[in-house]
Amino acid sequence: MSLRDYASKRRFHETPEPAGGEEPKPAHRPIFVVQLHHASSRHYDFRLEMDGVLKSWAVPKGPSLRKGEKRLAVEVEDHPLDYAGFEGDIPKGNYGAGHVDIFDHGHWACDGDPLTSLAAGKIDFTLTGEKLRGGWKLVRTAMRAKQRQWLLIKRDDAETADLEADDLVAAATKPPRKKKPAKATYRVTEARWKKTAEAFDGATAGMPVGLKPQLATLRSAPPSGEQWLHEIKWDGYRLMVDLVDGSASLRSRGGLDWNKTFPEVAAAVESLAVRNASLDGELVVLDGNSRSDFSELQRVIDGSSKASLRYLVFDLPSLAGVDLRAAPLDRRKQLLKDLLASHEGLLAFSDHIEGHGSEFFAETGRQGIEGVVSKRSDSKYRAGRSADWIKVKHEQADDFVVVGFTAPKGARTGFGSLLLAARESGALRYVGRVGTGFDDKLLNTLHQRLRKLECKQGSVALPEHVPFSARSVHWVTPRVMVEVAFRGWAKEGLLRQASFKRLREDKSLKDMGAPETAEKSMQISHPDRRVFAACDYTKGDVADYYRKVAKWMMPELSDRPLSLMRCPEGSQKPCFFQKHHADSFGPNVHPVSLKQKSGTESYLYVDSIDGVLGLVQMNTIELHPWGAKVDKPESPDRLVFDLDPGPGVTWKQVIAAARDVRDKLKLADLQSFVRLSGGKGLHVVVPIARGPSWDEVHAFCEAFAQTMAHQAPETYVATMSKAVRKRRIFIDWLRNARGATSVASWSLRARAGAPVAVPLRWEDLGRIAKPDAFDLAGASQRASRLRVDPWKGFAELRQSLPR
Repeated sequence: MSLRDYASKRRFHETPEPAGGEEPKPAHRPIFVVQLHHASSRHYDFRLEMDGVLKSWAVPKGPSLRKGEKRLAVEVEDHPLDYAGFEGDIPKGNYGAGHVDIFDHGHWACDGDPLTSLAAGKIDFTLTGEKLRGGWKLVRTAMRAKQRQWLLIKRDDAETADLEADDLVAAATKPPRKKKPAKATYRVTEARWKKTAEAFDGATAGMPVGLKPQLATLRSAPPSGEQWLHEIKWDGYRLMVDLVDGSASLRSRGGLDWNKTFPEVAAAVESLAVRNASLDGELVVLDGNSRSDFSELQRVIDGSSKASLRYLVFDLPSLAGVDLRAAPLDRRKQLLKDLLASHEGLLAFSDHIEGHGSEFFAETGRQGIEGVVSKRSDSKYRAGRSADWIKVKHEQADDFVVVGFTAPKGARTGFGSLLLAARESGALRYVGRVGTGFDDKLLNTLHQRLRKLECKQGSVALPEHVPFSARSVHWVTPRVMVEVAFRGWAKEGLLRQASFKRLREDKSLKDMGAPETAEKSMQISHPDRRVFAACDYTKGDVADYYRKVAKWMMPELSDRPLSLMRCPEGSQKPCFFQKHHADSFGPNVHPVSLKQKSGTESYLYVDSIDGVLGLVQMNTIELHPWGAKVDKPESPDRLVFDLDPGPGVTWKQVIAAARDVRDKLKLADLQSFVRLSGGKGLHVVVPIARGPSWDEVHAFCEAFAQTMAHQAPETYVATMSKAVRKRRIFIDWLRNARGATSVASWSLRARAGAPVAVPLRWEDLGRIAKPDAFDLAGASQRASRLRVDPWKGFAELRQSLPR
C-alpha cells in the first residue's frame, strides 16, 4: 500500500485532513465510507478499505439506489484509514478545498481477495451501511485512455429503491425499510408477552442486563434420560444480546462490544416485536448442508466472503421486563421459539431433541458436526460453568507428513514442534504444526529419526506470518507420517488445536490423500487456585477480570512486545519477570524476533484476549508492554513518566505533581494522559507519532525530567538514588529506553489487595482518594460502567516530539 500520492498533494500544516498512520485492526470487518465533498465540483467520494488503506473513487452524481443504474466513478489516490472519520473544511488554496460531510459508512465484503478483483477491473461486493446496503458492482471501463474510470452499479436485490444519493441528502433520511410496529403496537405486544412470561414458575420482575453466559462442562459422552435436551454444538462465536427499550447491545462471551462489528445482527434483534429481552446464542455461517463453518465466518469478518451471518438463539433469560433465569429451560425455549416464529433471515431458533442423546450424538458425527450440547430441561440459567449443561465433541483426526521440526525450548528435549503438510492437487501444502501429545521417549526417538532425514531445502512454502522464525526450521525429507487430532481448520487453511496421536508406520507419502475438512475459547485449568490470598481472588477470577476489561485494555496492549510478571504460587510467593516467548503459552501468544546485543531473541506479544488468557493460564498477573509495536520495534510511539513518591510525600502532592508535568508538557505542545500505577504513584503518558528513534525519545525524556528537577529541586528528583528521594518525587524517565516497559492500563498488580493500574480522565484525578483506589472487583465494576474510554483520542493522537 502507498500513501505517497495522498501526502504529496497536501500541506498538513494547513489542512485538517489526517496525515495517516492509523494501523489496520487485526481480524476486523473492512469498512467503507462515502463522503459528500463540496469542492470546486460537488461530488461524492466512495471509499473501500483494502490492504490497509481506503481505495477511493470520485462519483460526480453520487450512488444511485435504482437497480442497474450506472454512475461514473473516477479512481483517485489511496487515502489513509483515519480519513473515514474526517468531516470539516479543507481551506481555500489547498488540494480539494471545500466542505466534507460523511454521507454513509459501514462494512463491505466481497468473495475472495479484493485486491485480485481490483486488478481484474471488476469488484462485486455488498455494503452494510445506514443508507447504502445490498449488492453493488464497480466495473472498470474498457476505454484504454481512461483506465482510471469505473462504473458504480447497484445490483437488483431487496435493497433497491427509486432514489439517488442527493434524494437522501435532501430528505436527511435513510432509504425506506420494512417498517417497525408503531409504539402503540409494541405496547400491546409487549404486554402480551409479559403476561405469558409472568405465568412461568420462577419468573420474577426485572430486566437483567450484562449477563455472563452459562457455560457447559466437557464430557466424553452425552447424558441419558428424557430429562435432557440435546442441541447441536455450533462452531461460531458465542453472542449475548440485551434488547433494552428497543435498542440492542451485542457482546462477546468475553464481554467485548460487538455492535459496530455486527450492526446487521443488532438491527435484526431490534426488528423483533418486543422492546425488552435478553438473548443467548451463537453467531455462525452455515454451509449448504446447514452445518456451521467457522472458517467461512472468519472470512466474513475479514471481508473476503459475502456469506450470510446467522444468529442461532438457544436461550431467553428475560422477556418483556420479566426475569426468566429461574424458570425451567424447556419453558424458556418454547417461549423463545414462539418469539422467533415469524422472523425470517438472520435470526433463527436453535432447536433440540428430547432424550436419545447417544443416538443424536452419533448422527451428528455422521454429518460432520462438531458435537452436542446437552441441557437439563428443568434447569435455571446460571452464569458460569455447571453440570446442567454438558458438551460432547467429536474428535477430528487425519494423517499428515512431517516436513520439518523446530528446536526445543526450556527443559524440553528432542524437538519443539513438528511442521506438517498435506497433499493437495498432487503437491504438498503446509498445514500447521503440532507440539503436544508427545512423551519424553518419543520426543527423543523421533528426533533421532528426523535428524537422519534433514535436508537444506524445504518441500513446502510457509505462510507469510508464521509464529516462528523460518530460519529456525530444520527441514526434513517428507517420509514420516503421523496421525494428528485437531479441532477443525482456521481461515488460513491451518490446523486448529492440533495434538499428536501416533506414528503411521503403515502409511507412506504415496498413501496420503487430501485431508478431510472437518474450543476456540481458552480454558483455564485450576480456576479455583487462590492467587491473592488476603482477598481470596482466584486464577479464574483473574481470567474473568481480563475478559471483562478486554474492550478497554486490548487497544493499548495488542501487538506490542510484552514483559510479564508470573506468579506460579500466587502473588504472596516469589514472582518473576519474563519477556521471552515459550510454546507453553499456547497458540494465541505469538513470538517476535528482536535484535539484541546478544543476538536475535524471541520475545512475545498478543493480539487478542485469548492471548492474554493464554498468559493467565501460565500464572501471569501483570502485563508490561513496550512503547513500540512489533511491526516497527525501533519506532516508539509513546512516552511514560512514572511519578514515584519518596517517604513523606502525600497523595495530594503526587496529584499536584502529575498536573505540573501535564502543564509543562503542554508548553512543549504535548497532550498527555494519566493513570493510576496500581502502586504508590501515577503515570503521565504521552502518545507521539512514530518517527523519532529510541535514543531521541530517551534523550528528550531525560532532559524533561532533569529540567523539572532543576526548577523545583525541593519537589522532584530525576535520579534513582533513594538517598535523595525523601519528601521528593522521582520522575522516572528511564522507562523510555528500548526494551524498557511500563505497566499496561487495566493490568492487575501482583501486590496485596489485587490493585489495578486504572486509566483516568484528568478531571477525575482529584476525586481519587488513594493511589491503589481500584482493586480487581472495583476496576471490573468501573470498566462495566464506562461508556467512553477515559483515554478517548489517545490512539488517534500523533504528536511531534520537540527537538
